[in-house]
Amino acid sequence: MSRGTFEIGGCRIQPGARASIDLRIPDLYTHNPMHWPVHVVHGRRSGPILFLSGAIHGDEINGVEIIRRVLKLKSIERLHGTLIAVPVVNLFGFINQSRYLPDRRDLNRSFPGSETGSLAGRMANLFMREVVTRCTHGIDIHTAAIHRDNLPQVRAVLDDPETSRMAHAFYTPVIVKTSMVPGSLRASAARLGIPVIVYEAGEALRFDELSIRAGVTGIVSVMRELGMLPPAKRDQDAVEPLVALSSTWVRAPQSGILRSIQTIGARVEKNALLGIISDPFGESEQPITAPDQGIIIGRTNIPLVSEGEALFHLAQFRDASGIAEQIEEFRNEFDPATDTRRAVEPPIL
Repeated sequence: MSRGTFEIGGCRIQPGARASIDLRIPDLYTHNPMHWPVHVVHGRRSGPILFLSGAIHGDEINGVEIIRRVLKLKSIERLHGTLIAVPVVNLFGFINQSRYLPDRRDLNRSFPGSETGSLAGRMANLFMREVVTRCTHGIDIHTAAIHRDNLPQVRAVLDDPETSRMAHAFYTPVIVKTSMVPGSLRASAARLGIPVIVYEAGEALRFDELSIRAGVTGIVSVMRELGMLPPAKRDQDAVEPLVALSSTWVRAPQSGILRSIQTIGARVEKNALLGIISDPFGESEQPITAPDQGIIIGRTNIPLVSEGEALFHLAQFRDASGIAEQIEEFRNEFDPATDTRRAVEPPIL
């Protein structure tokens, strides 16, 4: 039986074809029209319909590069199913190098949105209607906020078997078991029965080559798991990701200048020294210690901190033995200095 066309934004894509489509979104106040750039790959054979979304927070740009590289892969030509790629969802924030929309709302707290609501609500509604509702699965790509860094990780609600399958297939050393955040894309998709995982890696407004390479590999791995791409033989010694049972932010007990002692990916014991906050003269110093054992999966990069500010994101595991070595192996595998298998183009340095 021949496969039918795929329709989106008033356009029809034939089986075996791919197309770039501009979805109209609200104009700029300067009268300039605005469009979402959407790329669709409609495979010759039937299969899942997967969306990739980047830059829902407009300053989180790693996902833009990850999606560009995925679309350039030769293996995509053998796709089973359909891939919908939206590299820049928050186009207004992207232009302004801002996390938020011009109405100062967080797009990822505005789903499912409303056709007659705020700018954020209207964009969320349009994305749900034109993209998400046409899909069977989704991968939403994020980074840490500005001046923070995230260890490559997948965040997912593991109670759902299909979501758990996608999370474990994505090639990262850590899976953070999370609950649904009200107003998020992931929560709104889940209410429609569409499993979505979140890939978090790197820092806002920065390209990170390791995080990008790991993101491309992870997406391809999920697509293979879903049967969208031919299976690949994985190394027998490949380590399964560890699932964090919980995570917590260690916050600044006072304002001052932070001297960080621990790095991203470090394993720390309870009461281990994470950093020291002092005034500019060093007359008042306050040690920052770990409230529990765990792995640092996120960290601030700016040493000027205010009381209550989030400094270190600590994930707890049932058994953290060996995870530091696993993270080091992961970094070595995707390090552009040693990783020649993925050297399709010059690395971003």
